[in-house]
Amino acid sequence: MDEDQLIAGGRVFREAWIAGVRKHFPGEPKPGYVASWEDTADWEKAAAVVVYEQVRTFLGVTAGAAAKLSRTQKGQFVAACWTGQVYQHFADPKPSYVAEWNALPEWWQETDADVFEHIENNAGQE
Repeated sequence: MDEDQLIAGGRVFREAWIAGVRKHFPGEPKPGYVASWEDTADWEKAAAVVVYEQVRTFLGVTAGAAAKLSRTQKGQFVAACWTGQVYQHFADPKPSYVAEWNALPEWWQETDADVFEHIENNAGQE
């Protein structure tokens, strides 16, 4: 996969995240939650690329069985992959950046599940 394809995957991840935040966030989200790809921090772009690829790889190695995961399990997968990226980019991240699934706000959980399902539903169209 070339660099343009990787970046495209990161953009898909980011667009799905923004759509989920706009759908689930109560009230007006922080600007950083809905910043465009161009306005997203470099570490977040890199993390989006990696997590997108992790979800796609997971979908591939399960040969479609990932569709049987519950919505919660799908969200937890995205959250765990993202937390791994936060640890990779920050030696001592804020606790809220690496919170356990049950400590995440409901809007965040729903958004992570949306991200997984968006990637899952569009995997064959890319």
